[in-house]
Amino acid sequence: MTCWNQMLCMVFGQLTARESMRDLMLSLEAHTSKYYHLGFGSSISRRNLGKANQKRNYKIFEAFAYVLIEKTRESCYKSDFELNIKGNVYAFDSSTIDSCLGVFWWAEFRKTKAGIKLHTLYDVKTSIPAFVHITNARAHDVSELDLLVYEVGSFYVLDRAYVDFERLYLLHRQQAFFVTRAKTNMKFNRMYSNTIEKTKGIKYDQIGKLASYYTKKSYPEKLRRIKYYDNESKSIFIFLTNNMDLKAEEICYTIYN
Repeated sequence: MTCWNQMLCMVFGQLTARESMRDLMLSLEAHTSKYYHLGFGSSISRRNLGKANQKRNYKIFEAFAYVLIEKTRESCYKSDFELNIKGNVYAFDSSTIDSCLGVFWWAEFRKTKAGIKLHTLYDVKTSIPAFVHITNARAHDVSELDLLVYEVGSFYVLDRAYVDFERLYLLHRQQAFFVTRAKTNMKFNRMYSNTIEKTKGIKYDQIGKLASYYTKKSYPEKLRRIKYYDNESKSIFIFLTNNMDLKAEEICYTIYN
């Protein structure tokens, strides 16, 4: 069984929502006469497919997936994005997926349960994932920032779980931008405030520096802190960014929402 045959079989199983290898083989056997034309090869057996899944290195499929992702992003690019930003806009987050401990023995999460964590860099302009990494569910989200290759002029929208000022400063030095929510215990020294439009929910737009000893050592340059009131949810949000050019409402409405 070639890599291509194997991949087509597994894609077929994914697209048709097969629940097991046995279920997949029963569905494939219903199309035996079409194997050659579908690209599955002359024959498929549960044993050969299972052996290929167990023995073949996954990296060949990973590399091919990124080729397809890049082509898809190019074809889905939105030139009419709401903001005039030269770079891309990415949202980075993770999802925890509970799994069977007997099957995913390497992903022990709790005593009786396994779990994996799916870390995804989502391209907002194309609605296509640009990067995906799977780890044990116990992995810390913030450490995944070390795997990203930052693009000059692009925006990275991050949750509070990713607030690590040493890592954010690395992002800043690579001429990229981040937007995140400030932690409640963050100490911040205001230097000056920008003019705001209160009718748009902006409470303040401040430029300043981190105040505590370790954070200002990790991130010694200026930051921008924006307080925003969302009338719909009756909630207050405090955003933190290294971008000094976009309007405060653009940061709150478009970039983060």
